[in-house]
Amino acid sequence: MTDITPEAQFDNFFALFEQPVQFEVHQDSLDQHLRLLQKRYHPDNVAKNLTDTAQAKQHSEQASALINQAYQTLSAPDSRASYLLEMAGQAQNLEHSIADLDFLEDAMQMRMDLDDAIDDKDLPALQQLHPQIIERLAKQSERFDDAYQNKDWQTAIDATQKLKFLVKLNADVTTGLDEVATAEQSDDDDLYV
Repeated sequence: MTDITPEAQFDNFFALFEQPVQFEVHQDSLDQHLRLLQKRYHPDNVAKNLTDTAQAKQHSEQASALINQAYQTLSAPDSRASYLLEMAGQAQNLEHSIADLDFLEDAMQMRMDLDDAIDDKDLPALQQLHPQIIERLAKQSERFDDAYQNKDWQTAIDATQKLKFLVKLNADVTTGLDEVATAEQSDDDDLYV
């Protein structure tokens, strides 16, 4: 496993997690490496190798922050795509607005449907919306992967921008599902009081 020191110029999250530099990652492998790295750089284990406890604590905190940042980056498709573009020197236009009007119209409709379903506490509508977003995420992920492998940077950037929107929308749907299901459960519990 790669050694992390505060002085190291460690700038490859894929190497840290012993993953190939590619869009597709295996979440189980990331999770396994996360646990191994957390254990290895736990303050108690770092302290065994360093006599200065303040230095050991600082070393452990720096390593932990890097490990967590790398894990979060590689776990989500939008941040993983952004990171790959950054590694390829192609991340300069990621903050530009999405120019695809069809995508924007579809996205706005999904956002309105989501807001309406949450406001109405409509669990079936949320459950219907969720797979639609997952399908669009899969499509943009595949689109990014193809473009990245072919060094079609414009398409990769466009797919990454869309992934960012869809990941956020998916997180909002998941939160909405939890909130509405919890509210329904609470309402059901009130019936038995």
